[in-house]
Amino acid sequence: MKVFTLGLAKTSASLTLTSLYRPPSSATVPGLVRAECLTPMLLGSPILSPKRLQLRKLVMFAAWESEDAIDEFLSTSKLGQSIAAGWHLRMTFLRRWGSVREFAVLPESIGESDPQSPVAAFTLARMRFREIPRFVQWGRPVEALVRDNPETTFSLAAIRHPGTIATFSIWNSQQAMTDMVRGQSAVAQPKRHIAAMKERERRDFHHEFTTLRFRPLAEFGSWEGRSTLLPKETRE
Repeated sequence: MKVFTLGLAKTSASLTLTSLYRPPSSATVPGLVRAECLTPMLLGSPILSPKRLQLRKLVMFAAWESEDAIDEFLSTSKLGQSIAAGWHLRMTFLRRWGSVREFAVLPESIGESDPQSPVAAFTLARMRFREIPRFVQWGRPVEALVRDNPETTFSLAAIRHPGTIATFSIWNSQQAMTDMVRGQSAVAQPKRHIAAMKERERRDFHHEFTTLRFRPLAEFGSWEGRSTLLPKETRE
């Protein structure tokens, strides 16, 4: 796993459903290690809302062997062409917390990194079905905490039924993201994340859960009228 992407695409409902339940794989896409396809949700939105299920939009998180493999996928496959017409970010790995089987091979950390550098974070959870109501209760305040944080330049949640949930966010700095996790952000109710983590420790919401942290390399395309989702420092 040498390079990672987060891609956003506007698709047909049929392409979305095909991608969700028959996603690209290393057997069908040369140079692809693993792909997670989900539908985007607006962070913090009501549960019974169209913003929680958008079948004409798709999120694809993927690990690749090379950027050449990414370019080939974007130019030759129907899903890749949809992402190329949307937006995607290329990233390199920094650290892993927790574990999901498909990404457990990643080390916990590649070493020290500049706390003032921009960072992207991807969380992936395989849910315990009976714990979903508790997860929603405790998770929505955290979603809003990330969505409204002045240090994020972009954030979203995503889902693949019946039990996979993900979030993705881009931060002005690693320090800002760490401050959020530790309840030290200069926002109202900054300890919402800490409270949710304590509840998770009391009784886990998930079968598996991981947070992956990345260094953004470059963004391509645009999404919903925005072509610059990265912090200014990264774009210069």
